[in-house]
Amino acid sequence: QVQLVESGGGLVQGGGSLRLSCAAAGRTFGSYAASWLRRAPGKEREYVAGIIWSGSNSDYADSVTGRFTISRDNAKNMVYLQMNSLKPEDTAVYYCAARGRMLVPRTPVSWDYWGQGTQVTVSS
Repeated sequence: QVQLVESGGGLVQGGGSLRLSCAAAGRTFGSYAASWLRRAPGKEREYVAGIIWSGSNSDYADSVTGRFTISRDNAKNMVYLQMNSLKPEDTAVYYCAARGRMLVPRTPVSWDYWGQGTQVTVSS
């Protein structure tokens, strides 16, 4: 079992930056793949970025490539999402998720553990 708690959301002007953090509880978190997903108002959940257990490989949705960076610190049981050049269309609730397998799928239903989410609002 893994428990996830996100933090770092808030209101930011377009073009600005935010760093989201995800604190994981669970002794085996270092062996889990992790990801960030988001749900914008009136839309389905969508994959944003994922990272394998070691942190050596990551993957990004086309909409955030070049602007967002996912990273992790297994010694601290933390996952991060650095978001730069934010746009109003990035406004959403951002969720941290994890799964106890190597692959990093882009389908939201493939992720087993979810946090409560943190709101990110980007003004124009």
